[in-house]
Formats: sequence, C-alpha cells, structure tokens
Amino acid sequence: MTVSELQGCVLQRWSPQIGDPGLTGWLTVLAYAACTLLALAVWRRLKGQRGRVFWLVLSLLLAALAVNKQLDLQSAVTAAGKCLARAQGWYDQRRVMQVLFIGAVVAAALVLLVSMTASLWGRLRYNLLAAIGLTLVLCFVLVRALSFHHFDRLIGTTNFGVTNNFLFENAGLVLIAVNATWLLARKRVPSRRSPAARAG
Repeated sequence: MTVSELQGCVLQRWSPQIGDPGLTGWLTVLAYAACTLLALAVWRRLKGQRGRVFWLVLSLLLAALAVNKQLDLQSAVTAAGKCLARAQGWYDQRRVMQVLFIGAVVAAALVLLVSMTASLWGRLRYNLLAAIGLTLVLCFVLVRALSFHHFDRLIGTTNFGVTNNFLFENAGLVLIAVNATWLLARKRVPSRRSPAARAG
C-alpha cells in the first residue's frame, strides 16, 4: 500500500473536523491552552534550576493534547491501522496487534511519566500538584483512547448540566494550573541550597 493509497483509505474513515463543538469542549481546549502558557512561563522562570525540563515537556504535551482534543487524531491512527491490516492481510489478527499497540502506548506513557517525575528529584514537593495533574490527564487520555465501555458510560453521564467527561479531564488541568500559578507568584522560585551555603 502506497502512502497516497493509505491516505485515501484513512480519509474514507476519518476526516479532520471539530470533535467536540459544545461549550464544554471549547472550555477544555482553553484550559489546555492556558496550562500550556503557564507551563512555559514556569519553564522560563526556572532558568538554571532543576525541574525546568519537566515544565517544558509538560507544555509540549499540553499543547499537543489541546490540538488533539478537537481533531481526534487517535481516530485517524485507528483508521490507518485498519487500512494497513486489510491491505497487508492480517486483519483477522487485528486484536493481537491492538493489544500489542496498546501495551506499547501504555509503556511509553509510563516511561515518560517516570522520566519527567525523576527530573524533579529534590524538588518534587514544589511540583507535586503538577505531577499529580499530569498523571490524571495521561490516565484520562489513555483510558479514553482505549475506549473501555464502562468508563465511557461513566464519563458520558451528566450532573447539574456538566458531563463527567468535562470534570475528569479538567481535574488534572486545574492541579497543573494551581501549581504553576503558585510557582509564578513566589518572589523567588525555591532552589536547593549548595553544601557550602548550608555550612555557612
């Protein structure tokens, strides 16, 4: 299958369009965008200090998720997988490939999360809310992408006019925003004192 054939097959199953045109959908996009800007601001503030890489990678992740929120790019990936499976003759074994792919995605997410948390060594207490928020966001995105039936039914319910989907997805973003705002509001971002300074 050529690239053009794959593209044509994917576009038959998926098309770029607004995935969640409702108010809560756009509010979530704005929340991702706001957290992205806050994370970038913290990254700039932490120049020369540990934890800077965490906030940079976090800002890139949030920006990507903001775009994906409305374009639903994981559906395009799913469509591409089905097209390749049919073209290459392993469609009947697609379940095995799906499990392997899901395992690889989950493993990659865990490695990323552990690596980012490790970059906060010695400063985790100053970035704990953001680390928890990132964990919540990644868990939500992964579970949604895997389309667990019972979870989809849970987040689809509405309470007081707001879906659980909106509440779950934004819970992690709120923690990230609070942590970033707290760091930016401090007159000086705390850093670990050197041994010489402690001795003095």
